[in-house]
Formats: sequence, C-alpha cells, structure tokens
Amino acid sequence: MTTEIPWLTLLIVLPLVGAAAVWGLGATSARKHLRTVAVVFGLAELVLLGLAISAFDTSDAGTYQLAETHAWIPQLGVSYAVGADGVALLLVGLAVLLVPLVILAAWREQDGDLAKLRHYLGLVLLLEAFMVAVFVARDVFFFYVLFEAMLIPVYFMIGGFGGGAQRRYAAVKFLLFSLAGGLVMLVAVIALYLNGPGGEQGFLTQNLVDHFAVNPLAVTTERLLFLGFFLAFAIKAPLFPVHTWLPDAAEHAPAGTSTLLVGVLDKVGTFGMLTLCLPLFPNASQWAAPVVVVLAVVSILYGALMAIGQSDIMRLIAYTSVSHFGFIVLGIFSFTSLSVSGASFYMFNHGISTGALFLLAGFLVARHPARSQRLADYGGLQRVTPVLAGTFLVAGLSALSLPGLSTFVSEIMVLVGTFSRSHPAALVAVLGVVLAALYVLLTYQKVFTGKTPHDLVGTPDLGAREKWVVAPLVVALLVLGFYPAPALDLVREPADVTMTAVGVENPPTTPDLLSVEGSDS
Repeated sequence: MTTEIPWLTLLIVLPLVGAAAVWGLGATSARKHLRTVAVVFGLAELVLLGLAISAFDTSDAGTYQLAETHAWIPQLGVSYAVGADGVALLLVGLAVLLVPLVILAAWREQDGDLAKLRHYLGLVLLLEAFMVAVFVARDVFFFYVLFEAMLIPVYFMIGGFGGGAQRRYAAVKFLLFSLAGGLVMLVAVIALYLNGPGGEQGFLTQNLVDHFAVNPLAVTTERLLFLGFFLAFAIKAPLFPVHTWLPDAAEHAPAGTSTLLVGVLDKVGTFGMLTLCLPLFPNASQWAAPVVVVLAVVSILYGALMAIGQSDIMRLIAYTSVSHFGFIVLGIFSFTSLSVSGASFYMFNHGISTGALFLLAGFLVARHPARSQRLADYGGLQRVTPVLAGTFLVAGLSALSLPGLSTFVSEIMVLVGTFSRSHPAALVAVLGVVLAALYVLLTYQKVFTGKTPHDLVGTPDLGAREKWVVAPLVVALLVLGFYPAPALDLVREPADVTMTAVGVENPPTTPDLLSVEGSDS
C-alpha cells in the first residue's frame, strides 16, 4: 500500500531535525532550553507516528504499507526503499515511545553539565532516526548501512557518557563485536547481490525473494549466506555464545542508553532473522533450525542462571535479556504461526519491560550517595521509597511473565507454539520461567526489603518527572496484558506470511489461539 504522504520518511527525518536543533543550541544562554527542545521533538515524533498508524490498514498487516522506493545508487542497484508491515510498525512504535521517556529520564544526568547533556540528547535523537529507518528499510544494502550506522551514536553514548573506569573498554568491546558481525554480513550482502536479479533495484528485499523462488540458490551457497546474516544478527541480539559484550555495555552505559540498546537496538538482530534470514534463505533456515533452537534454549537457561549470580544490578538486567532473547529466537525458529507471532509480540513486550527495569535501576542508582550499582549496598527501600519499590516490582514481575501483564501473553504463545513443534525444547525452556522468578524476587528482596542502610534512610521517592517516565510503561504492560488484541492484529498476518515464505506448515497439534485473541479486536 503506497500513500501520497511519505509518513515513514517523515518519521526518519524529524528526529534528525531534532538532533540538529539540539546541537545548534551552542550559546550558553540557549542551552537551558535544550531539554525542552529534545522532549518536544520526541513527543512530536509520537504524534507523527499516530498519524502514520491511522493511514495503516491493520486488516492487511502482512503486506508492506506506507511504501516508498527511490533510486539511491543505481549503479550498484541500491534503492532508498521503505515500507512497514505490522511487526515493523510495532517496533517503530517501541522506539518512538521509549525515546521521549529516555530524554525525560536524562533530565538531571551528566552532573548538570549542559554542554555534555546537549551532545547526549543529540545522539539520542540521531539514534532514534536510525532505529526507525532500520525497521522500515526494504533494501538489503540500505538495511546494512543503517545496521552499521547505529553503532556510531551508541559507541559515543557508552564511552563518552557512561560511568566507571571501564566504560571505554565496554564501548570498544561493543563496537568490535558489532563490526565483526557486520563485516561477515557485508560479504554475504555482496554475494547475495551477485546471485540475485541484479539491475538498478537488485538489492530490494522482495525482488530477491521473488528471484530466489524461481531461481533457487545452490544448497551450499544458500547455507553460507544464511550463516553470514545469522551471525551478524546473533551478535546484535545477542544470542549465546556471542553475547559477552552486552553485560559490560549495560554495566557502564547510562541507564537511558541501556534502555535503547537492549530495548530497541538489539531487536534489530531478531527482526533481521525474521524478515531477512527466513524469507531469503528458507531452506537454509530449516536446515539450521535444530541447532538454532538448541542455542536459544541454552541462552534461556544460561542468561537466567547468570542473572541469579550477579551482584551488579545493570549486569543482572542485561543477563535477563540474554534469556529473553532466547525465547524470541526459539519462537522464530520453531516455525509455527503461534510461536512466530508470539516472538514478534515478545520483541515489543521485552522492550517495554526491560526499558522500565533499566530506567528504574537508573533512578535507584542516582539516589545512592556513592552511585553504587551493587545490590549489597541497598536494602529496605520499600519503606522509604514505596512508589519506586512498587513500580520496580511491577517491572520485575513483567520480566518473569506474570499473568495479567503483556509479557505473559507473548511468552505463553512462544512456549505453546514451540511445544507443538518440539516437546523437549518447550519443556526445557519452561525452566527459564522458574529461574526468572528467582532472579526477580531475589533482587527485590535484596534491594527493597530488610533493614534500610543508614545512608539511605532519607532517600527521596520518585518525583513527578520520574513518575511520568515510568507510568506509560507500566500502563502498556497492564493494558496489553488484559487486552492484547491491537498488538496481535499487527503480528498475526506477518507470521502467516513468514510461514509461507519458509515453506512450512503448522503441526496438526498447534492450537489456534491467535483467532481467539483476534476475535476481541
């Protein structure tokens, strides 16, 4: 579906304009307004997204709508091609929702240094443009450029604005892991073009899918190309065993940076598996699925066990995400409509849940006299900061997928869908739910129950600005927990399209939960 109004381009351009406006406030007299300017652009992006959604036909969510295609580098077959199906629109919505909340959360950060804060908020808005663009990119080379471009603002946001003596080490480690995956992906992108239809639009994803449907790749070639893309996406996700950059990055990055990095950017990895690996390399995807499912299950258990053993709250949340990404990958490669839909919805829910945890952890750390992230330095705060304790508990319960919260819906969809394809994989993955209860409840016990340390007795509770940061996330978890139909309407048809592209059918034992959910809409 095309439209006369270039909604997706506007969604990409507006944050770029916002970043330029923030960086343009160089005069000391004007810097006091930079936070307001940044928030205004963040909220304007939300309004613009609402208008774009109004032009999106939810009943046809499996097709790419609001589409534009323009020649960019015709000599190389590269196009500026954008379009959104239901999953892409959901993830764009996640990015656009989190950015103004991150800006509000950073209001008092950088020790009141407006010059530093100006650069940080400019990078946040720049990153928002890249995040929106990568989810709607429909040209493989354009996608690759954005995949790599996102590294630049994140590198500076960790190394330049993070905390601790190891922040530059964490930034470089993140960069090297991502560049290594990107380099392998670049080789695969070039090989993909050489084996594709060629021409001025030879990198268009749909052109490549259609071409390979008629002219299948050689078995070895397809498998090698799949591995090139999959490795890059597994690092980005991250998936065990290429996950080790994430805990270091989360430990040393500002809380808002971790929110966007883990909540949104890392979804590019699982989104790439879903929208590029599966349709472009269907036979290789089926060939690799048993190994990928094993890696996903290992990630679920390994991430949860490592989270239980952490003493740093930011590293703990990072390891919980390794576990949750295992669920998402498990759902994608179980190849049932229910599990793929659940994985798509899980990407959104994880961003909301983990975003809330990181932001609340940032508020918690900011209240400690020594800015400590060690769990042992806290205790008894539910008596002193009941709102902070209550909202952290809700966010934590969403991480263990408590019924009534939106994360439960997506996780049960993944597990039930996986069970119909592989009983052992689903049964072992369920252990991750039990372990999640341990790391969430133990963390709450250490931080918010027991005796309050003397230096935390007068700790202030969440202020009005901080409540505005957390409230939308808590509301989203509750509303979509009881009424998930609007989100499921966006992921149902794309899942069916994916199943058709891969060439697999649902097992006869797969329950038709999606139609039950969809009947509420």
